[in-house]
Amino acid sequence: MILIECRQGTPEWLQARSGACTASRFADAVSKLTRASGDKKAGDRSGVSDRYAADIAIERISGIPYGEPPKTWLLDRGHELEDLARIAYEARAGFLVEETGVVLTDDRKFGYSTDGMPEDGLIEIKCPIDSIKIATMWRTGDVSEYMHQMQGGMWITGRKWCDFIMFVPDLASVGKDLYVKRIHRDDAFIDAMVEELLAFDHRVQDFEAIFRMREAA
Repeated sequence: MILIECRQGTPEWLQARSGACTASRFADAVSKLTRASGDKKAGDRSGVSDRYAADIAIERISGIPYGEPPKTWLLDRGHELEDLARIAYEARAGFLVEETGVVLTDDRKFGYSTDGMPEDGLIEIKCPIDSIKIATMWRTGDVSEYMHQMQGGMWITGRKWCDFIMFVPDLASVGKDLYVKRIHRDDAFIDAMVEELLAFDHRVQDFEAIFRMREAA
């Protein structure tokens, strides 16, 4: 495990992730078609997965981040609210948590951007804008959208649990500003996911070979 200490959204953070498949995109990396489309059948890799593999291949060649940069206002909002969410979580949990940076596998092919690494666990902070998504989380507690990211973080860091945190300060007056749900490590889920991620990495290598291939004379 390689830890690169940096603040999310900084040039150093973007560079640390360059060329790696990151946990926030693990679900995209392993995504498959649910129905036939064109020359592909249900169960084949999705276009999103292929595009992500090609993006990473370009990063491994160039050594720098590739693609559309994150929107600045979203990053600024996220950083500000994540800091506040961390403080609110610390008050509830009774211990301090610090953002630590990017954790990479030893081969640097996979990575996880940490929101915090308390004791033997992790925290994953979300500060959504979508009011329906916020209401749905309070109503159902369904975190399946983030399961690959959280289990991926536990895989890379070796941690035993991850506290999912949703922070919406606008709901503080009704006591719904902080939602916390603990997700425990699921080794069966991780084993299946890693198998698919390794297959994804082979496709990254295939794209890299295509980009490096000399044109026939």
